Amino acid sequence: MTENTTDHKQTALVTGANKGIGYEIAAGLARRGFRVGVGARDAGRREDAVAKLRADGHDVFGVPLDVTDDASVAAAAAQLEAEGGLAVLVNNAAITGGMPQEPSQVSADQVLRVVDTNVIGVLRVTNALLPLLRRAASPRIVNVSSTVGSLTLQTAQADAVGPISAAYSPTKSYLNAITIQYAKELAGTGILVNAGCPGFVATDLNGHRGTRTPEQGAAVFLELATLPDGGPSGTFRDDAGIQPW
Repeated sequence: MTENTTDHKQTALVTGANKGIGYEIAAGLARRGFRVGVGARDAGRREDAVAKLRADGHDVFGVPLDVTDDASVAAAAAQLEAEGGLAVLVNNAAITGGMPQEPSQVSADQVLRVVDTNVIGVLRVTNALLPLLRRAASPRIVNVSSTVGSLTLQTAQADAVGPISAAYSPTKSYLNAITIQYAKELAGTGILVNAGCPGFVATDLNGHRGTRTPEQGAAVFLELATLPDGGPSGTFRDDAGIQPW
């Protein structure tokens, strides 16, 4: 994908972009010539992020977006259409669901809340924006996943990934499965659909225990968002390359 000119910028949307990895993905896409919609449900945090990104010289705008609310998603789609369309969608918004997450202790309501944001939210947003993406020259869908959702890595006794998690981790497995299904459905349309893992990044999501910076975590998603036409689709990768499902 070539960079956009100032007068004919393509638009990208990053959900959950008011902080952490999402914020750095938005900044990185802006540096690559995109006009970026900063999707976030909290108005104050959203506008603070927009102001900070603009102060750094980035071409961004706020998109009120609660991925768990059909009306909010529909309004975001209408706003993006009015803004001129959409070329790149990065589904980043996610929650952990709180603790404990041992399967014997996690509640059904807890699991449902996490699924609604991390999986159904991706379906809501992606399906609402597909008509806009289909009209773009080089459309890309990027899902922010994690290797804690890899069934292969979760069952490798010597290299088990992450703590016991019956809510958050399975939603990333589900997201990976959804990524494959979108890639299959959209094969031949020019829309590339891929998932990535940022690594163990220090964010609010993990109490800032991570060992990587949000900017480092964003790198793989910037690569997937700007793949050349004819690039891979239906893959799951991190900075080291392709990862097992």
